[in-house]
Amino acid sequence: MSRLDRIFVAGHRGMVGSAIARKLRDRGDATVITRTRSELDLADQAQVRTFFANEKIDQIYLAAAHVGGIMANNTYPAEFIYQNLMIQTNIIHEAWRAGVEKLLFLGSSCIYPRLASQPMAEDSLLTGVLEQTNEPYAIAKIAGIKLCESYNRQYGTDYRSVMPTNLYGTGDNYDAEKSHVIPGLLRRFHDAKESAASEVVIWGTGKPMREFLYVDDMAEACLHVMDLNIDTYRKNTQPMLSHINVGTGEDLTIRELAIIIADVVGYRGPIAFDSTKPDGTPRKVMDVSRLHNLGWRARIGLREGLALAYADFLTSTRR
Repeated sequence: MSRLDRIFVAGHRGMVGSAIARKLRDRGDATVITRTRSELDLADQAQVRTFFANEKIDQIYLAAAHVGGIMANNTYPAEFIYQNLMIQTNIIHEAWRAGVEKLLFLGSSCIYPRLASQPMAEDSLLTGVLEQTNEPYAIAKIAGIKLCESYNRQYGTDYRSVMPTNLYGTGDNYDAEKSHVIPGLLRRFHDAKESAASEVVIWGTGKPMREFLYVDDMAEACLHVMDLNIDTYRKNTQPMLSHINVGTGEDLTIRELAIIIADVVGYRGPIAFDSTKPDGTPRKVMDVSRLHNLGWRARIGLREGLALAYADFLTSTRR
C-alpha cells in the first residue's frame, strides 16, 4: 500500500486554513501537516527551506496571509505588503526547490481594479487602478498569482490559484480594529445589544455592494479546484489566465447586510452611517461562471451562514 499524500496547510490557524484542514481530515485520504508560527516562521526563507527539505510534502494549500479590514490596511500598509510578499514567495519558491508536485494559492478579490466591470471576471486582472485603501495587500496577492503562473511556465509545475470573494464564518477574527466587515458588525451589534446602546454607527455610506461566501464553502471549493485534472484546470485558465474566482455571484449593499446582521444578533435599535469615513470599492461581485462550469457551486446561504458565524462568535468570546 502506498503512503498517503502529505499535504501542508499553511495558515491552518486562520479561518480559511482551518476550514481546509478540517475538510481534508474529514476526507481521510491524506496526512495533513501543519505548523504554528512559533514552529515555522513562513517569512524566514531559511526556515521554510529546511521545513520542505525535511517533510517531503506532496501538496500545499497556501492559505497563510497577513489580513485585515479597511482600518488595518490603512494603518499598517508596510506590514501588509511585506509580510504577504515574504510568506508567499518563500513557500512557492522553496516548494519548487523541494519538488512539491501541487500547490494552491489563495488570493483575494481585491486584486481587481477599483472600477472593474461587474461582475468581475478573471480577465479583468491588471486592467485598471486598484482600490487605494488596500492597494499594498492587493499588489502582494497579484504577485502571488504571477509567481505561480511564472513557475508553471518556466518549470512546468502545477501551481494553481483561486480568488475568493469576501469570506466569513467559523474561526473568523472578531477584533474590533482588525476585523473584516461581517465579524466587525457581528461584534458591534452584539455589544450594542448587550449594553442597550442608543445606536450603532457604521463606517461609510452603506451604499457599497459586496458579495460574501461562508468559509466552509470556500474550503470545499479549494479541494474541488485542487482535485481537478491538470488538463481540465489549464483549459479553464487559458489564455493568459492563471486563477479561478470563488464566490456566490450574488451581492448586497452594506446597509442591507447590516440590517440582516442586526436581526440575526437580535439588536433592535437604530443604525447610522458615518459618511465621513471611506467606503472602499463601490461594488465587488465575482463572475463565478468558470467555477460553475467546473461543477462547483456554493451551498450555504447568507442568513444561514450569518447565524452560524454568530454562534461561533458567541463561542469564541466565552472561551
